[in-house]
Amino acid sequence: MPMRKSLPGILSVCVFVLAGAAGLAGQRSTSAKARVDKPDDWIMFVGTYTKAPSKGIYAYRFQAATGEITPLGTAGLAAETENPSFLAVHPNQRFLYAVNEVNAGLVSAFSIDRATGTLTLLNRVSSRGGSPCHVSVDRSGKWVFVANYGGGSVAVFPVQDDGKLGESKAVFQPAGSSVNKARQSGPHGHAVVVSPDNQFLLSVDLGLDKVFAHRIDPKAGLVVSELQFSAIAPGSGPRHLEIRSDGKFAYVLNEMLSSVGAYAYDASRGKLAALQTISTLPEGATAENSGAEIILHPTGKFLYTSNRGHDSIAIFRVDAAKGTLTAAGHVLTQGKTPRGFAVDPSGHFLVAGNQNSGTVVVFRIDQQTGGLTPTGTTLQVGSPVNVVFSKR
Repeated sequence: MPMRKSLPGILSVCVFVLAGAAGLAGQRSTSAKARVDKPDDWIMFVGTYTKAPSKGIYAYRFQAATGEITPLGTAGLAAETENPSFLAVHPNQRFLYAVNEVNAGLVSAFSIDRATGTLTLLNRVSSRGGSPCHVSVDRSGKWVFVANYGGGSVAVFPVQDDGKLGESKAVFQPAGSSVNKARQSGPHGHAVVVSPDNQFLLSVDLGLDKVFAHRIDPKAGLVVSELQFSAIAPGSGPRHLEIRSDGKFAYVLNEMLSSVGAYAYDASRGKLAALQTISTLPEGATAENSGAEIILHPTGKFLYTSNRGHDSIAIFRVDAAKGTLTAAGHVLTQGKTPRGFAVDPSGHFLVAGNQNSGTVVVFRIDQQTGGLTPTGTTLQVGSPVNVVFSKR
């Protein structure tokens, strides 16, 4: 998988990696430990749809100090697996979980080789629904949650000590519909988000215009009998959700209306109280568009969303006290259909995947304004869908 790189030094890094594989195997353990100990050294995993040329999950070394990216393994391929469209890293950084977005949905568990970025399949289980599109791990590392778009169910899986997934312990199956008959004739689960205090799982349903709040049970994983939810404006099509790290505010990206809802978050009940709705598009935009991803900056000062159609990242400033948003501009992603993106753990770079042009583009974040400037780094990755970081 070729890579375009304008930053200097990348050729020497690639030569070093190849030389190490060919003749310096005896030094692997020492050099690997040195890399693990670097606070700015990460593995960036990219989940994809596996139509040619993509084969699965790709891995890159990401240096947060410079934004420099180097493919790991063979042209970055970390594991061959079908449609690994969304990824989640275990809190211990040793395991990665991927939904396989196929009709008979699956969830795959992998161990992470932090020296090489290689993923080793541990096991694979049914997602208990069709076309799973989102996965998360609770903060204790004991439970994995999956949202199934087809049918709308939410499933809960125990994590074993070796990282493998046990069979599902609970399944939440909502019912109903909403106002857009073409898109909302039934439930469509689209995100499962763990609250900062690990007390609730918020499951976002695009088909029902609802965000369900499930209490996390240390023994059963999830309480699925409680039908507690927050209603989103009819026809919004809520897709993904972010909760501020202090647990005071939450933000819901509405796919169908290309908007973001800002909410006060009641941590005692997992409930949302509406504060504001703001468009993800610039004034006067006429292109057909749908929202895809929403990410809060690690400082909580900025919020970003991706626009598929306008092909941009929308930038918002966050009022620290009120939780409301102010539009702060848009940056084109230099490709088609930006879907998943991520802000690196240092908060200095945003990495955006352009699904329909097969590129991943890196932007530098202005720490004062939240503005984005292309660094000149572009990776060739077939049908990128999701980006996550793991400590190296």
